[in-house]
Amino acid sequence: MLLKNASILYGDDLQYIENTNIRISEQIFKKIKQNLASNPSEEKLDCEGLVIIPGFVNAHTHIGDSIAKDISLESTAETRIHPMHGIKSKILKNTKPAHLANFMKTSCLSMIKNGITTFVDFREGGLEGVLLLKKVVSTLPIRSMILGRVEYYQKQTEIKQNTPFAKSKRKELAAILQKCDGIGVSGANEYSDSVLKYYSTTKKIRAIHSAETKQSCTLSKKMTKKSETHASKKELCIAARKTGGIVVCPRANAALAEGIPDIELMIKTGNTIAIGTDNVMINSPDMFREMDYLWKVSMAIHKKRIDAKQILKMATSNAGKILHKKIGSIKEGYLADCIFLDKHAVDLEPMHSTHTSIVHRASESAIKAVMIGGKIIHGKL
Repeated sequence: MLLKNASILYGDDLQYIENTNIRISEQIFKKIKQNLASNPSEEKLDCEGLVIIPGFVNAHTHIGDSIAKDISLESTAETRIHPMHGIKSKILKNTKPAHLANFMKTSCLSMIKNGITTFVDFREGGLEGVLLLKKVVSTLPIRSMILGRVEYYQKQTEIKQNTPFAKSKRKELAAILQKCDGIGVSGANEYSDSVLKYYSTTKKIRAIHSAETKQSCTLSKKMTKKSETHASKKELCIAARKTGGIVVCPRANAALAEGIPDIELMIKTGNTIAIGTDNVMINSPDMFREMDYLWKVSMAIHKKRIDAKQILKMATSNAGKILHKKIGSIKEGYLADCIFLDKHAVDLEPMHSTHTSIVHRASESAIKAVMIGGKIIHGKL
């Protein structure tokens, strides 16, 4: 396939190129060059009037709770999403798998039409939960990274006594890891140091929720004399050296009345930041809304400008870097996942600043088509 006369955001830094051609073959961007001779046998698409941007990578989701949208809105964060006694946990345990699968599929379709080409899901429910989500995504073109978990949470006495991971749970974790992309741990407050250290030895991608609520920070200090979170400048410097990156979920944090992540300090300390939309129970899986919200609220809090390109990178190329995948960037050798935006869309024209217009004004209505692996899977050109 040859995309002609394309305006694109190129490479990891999302450089705006006004006019170029893109050759796509074997699901990847093969060649990006202004003057590319077309082959008689290849499909050609004229992209005049469009700007092509990388497909969004939604770096943190929980789509299993799609069935519980906006339930218990007036409850506290702990009451709603705590992994042991939260309302969400009870709903997931008491809902038939087929019913959950139906709503997970709906959320995947919602993500596709909003330009999300890859999502990373913290999947509850042990091995059965992982297999259920794998079955759902096997019928859809969207890319997924599934982070499974053992449904095992320790009591405070076990945490204080540093109780190790039981052998039966180690076997269960090994079985889960054979079927998914890594582990998505609930939070440090649910495990002893011994268990957390065991989790850290796994070879696949590892992710953990960190201090999502005020209650979790208070509990952490009470049990261990340490904060669950790494939010100081010194600790964020350590995080930049020792972790792959940080994923922020600003609208979910706001919906839970738990504040806004300090992305300015994270950037200053050298962290790679990506964006997620978190629980569908709490938040819609819409990266346009997530970017716009994070950009404006961060500027309002710090009373200083933030380059919109920084925010757009969090939704695309930064996520690819964190996940060590060739996604999130339009460049040679990367998977051909992208969004075709109409430059003349009512909310976008005229686009005096491409990056700002996309973060500040774009929405699903500006999308002409979504491509995954070199195939148009939503819309048409």
